[in-house]
Amino acid sequence: MAKRRYGARGNAKWLLAALVLVPVIELWGILQMSDWIGGWTTFGVILLTGVLGAWLAQAEGRKVWREAQLQMQQGIIPGRAMLDGLCVALGGLLLMLPGFLSDLLGIALLFPATRPLFRNAMLRWLEKRMRDGSVTLRRW
Repeated sequence: MAKRRYGARGNAKWLLAALVLVPVIELWGILQMSDWIGGWTTFGVILLTGVLGAWLAQAEGRKVWREAQLQMQQGIIPGRAMLDGLCVALGGLLLMLPGFLSDLLGIALLFPATRPLFRNAMLRWLEKRMRDGSVTLRRW
């Protein structure tokens, strides 16, 4: 069975759909939450998750950076630490965005117990792309 390749056009459709649907879902969630707990409380929760997200991303980022430095000092390529760093950066960014769906995903990316799920998924995605030749690594 031949693999179906979407190319740039297929990826652009998914990206466009995400850029339209995600804000709609986030807005719906904010409106639902404001109906449930009140507008000002919802606003406070959104601000609090933004501030806590920035703080948590900074704290977790420092841990990941120290781990990467330690691995490099030992002569080990810090691949896992780099993927953790991507998870932390993305998680912090998602927590700083207004919305509850992005907050849940951001917390999951930052939390050390759930981060390996995302790291392993990214690793499998990279390995698959490298095997099929769509991603190559080159030395500079």
